[in-house]
Amino acid sequence: MDRIQKIIAASGVMSRRRAEELILAGHVTCNGQVCQLGQKAGPEDVICIDGQPLPQKEKNVYIMLNKPRGFVTTLSDEKGRPDAASLVSDCGLRVYPVGRLDMDSEGLLIFTNDGAFANMIMHPSGNIQKTYRVTVRETGIEEKLIKLSEGVKIDSGFVRPVSV
Repeated sequence: MDRIQKIIAASGVMSRRRAEELILAGHVTCNGQVCQLGQKAGPEDVICIDGQPLPQKEKNVYIMLNKPRGFVTTLSDEKGRPDAASLVSDCGLRVYPVGRLDMDSEGLLIFTNDGAFANMIMHPSGNIQKTYRVTVRETGIEEKLIKLSEGVKIDSGFVRPVSV
């Protein structure tokens, strides 16, 4: 049993947040009854949005992309910059990036429709070590490397120290 908004997002129809909005607005039913936010359902339940049943779940897809420089890692960019999602838009499925690379960075970026896999890879509790090779054209970098190896405070909290 999973929350209905999670089931809708996993179907690839829309994001979890958009599903939550539609549930709150009364557009989602489960077995003919209007859903409540946080309600759970199982595989035997029929979930409909505005009377239309969810499509059958697609198979999980994993795409490895060598993201070139000049693309932001997002599904769409409010500033109109080229986004990495456009590079995989012809795959025929709603996939999203696992992690981020800066616009001026290039390298491996994984796209998937498998939320559990993405969360396991991205969340610190997964203890998945990532390796980055960086070329720096700046002097005085040693102090910054020491700071990175001690951990960094950002708006959302403290980022664990890394091996530099």
